[in-house]
Amino acid sequence: MRALAPWTGMDVFKREMDRLFDRFFEPRWPELEVASEWAPKVDVAETKDAIVVSAELPGMEQKDIGVEIEGEVLTIKGEKQQEKEEKGEKFHRLERSWGAFRRTFRLPAAVEGGKVAATFKNGLLTVTLPKAPGAKGTTIPVKAE
Repeated sequence: MRALAPWTGMDVFKREMDRLFDRFFEPRWPELEVASEWAPKVDVAETKDAIVVSAELPGMEQKDIGVEIEGEVLTIKGEKQQEKEEKGEKFHRLERSWGAFRRTFRLPAAVEGGKVAATFKNGLLTVTLPKAPGAKGTTIPVKAE
């Protein structure tokens, strides 16, 4: 019976190809550099009023983290110290990362540098960058004549 309907299943193939092309053309947040052996995982989100950057920094302390903004470029940097406790332990696997890191991102909109806020709680750094008034956009009412 399948020989009579050779195109059966093509709808699944078409949906998968559509999904592939949709993801291919998604806008990407340009990342400028990763200049270290390890780098924290980062989420960049945009709302109507702000850009919010969240970085996972487990095992770090606030004093070891730096946040800088220059124009439309945000830099998060820091150093995670290696824990050295030698009590006759013999390691079979070491997977935790340590050392200095630097993540730099080009922001998708102009921000108000003087109003940027950074908080660090439970290993999560959250940087809130309020958009500049011109970057928020405006709604233009349409008038009937």
